[in-house]
Amino acid sequence: MAKFSPLMIAPPVLFAFLVGLFVVGMQRGDPDALPSVFIDQPAPPVPEKGLEGRTLLTDADLRTGDVTIVNFWASWCPPCRAEHPTLKALTGEGLRVAGINFKDGAAQAQSYLNDDGDPFFALGFDPKGASAIDWGVTAPPETFIVDGDGTVLFRFAGPLIGSDYEQRFRPELDKALGR
Repeated sequence: MAKFSPLMIAPPVLFAFLVGLFVVGMQRGDPDALPSVFIDQPAPPVPEKGLEGRTLLTDADLRTGDVTIVNFWASWCPPCRAEHPTLKALTGEGLRVAGINFKDGAAQAQSYLNDDGDPFFALGFDPKGASAIDWGVTAPPETFIVDGDGTVLFRFAGPLIGSDYEQRFRPELDKALGR
């Protein structure tokens, strides 16, 4: 007669546990969405510094009664460069697009805006990334939709391009604008 070892039951139990984990993981919401603790909360402070010769972004700019798009960007960031035409197009639509340049040099940021155009009505400069941390930014570009009273409505991580922009960001923007 063969002996029964408790170790014989370990593999099926481990397998059942992993299957359960996968099933629970598949039932959660959008796996591409990065939740933000700031949704439906007041926008964090913006940097107190700006880029010389450009309009400084202030906290009051986020509380004018108009929806504001706040874009965190850097001149060294290829996805930021890819979304730049979209930001200019949004400005061309008459929308308020604010920029916060972070972890960048002032000369590099100025050169980038001079060469490629400045889509921002106002700018903040965050060379050490402190404001980006306050906003929960993980990597550039990240864009926030802020209601006219300064409430964060939506966070979009990644470049505003292609179907991701059209299917995820634009509907949220249109909803915020009441369209």
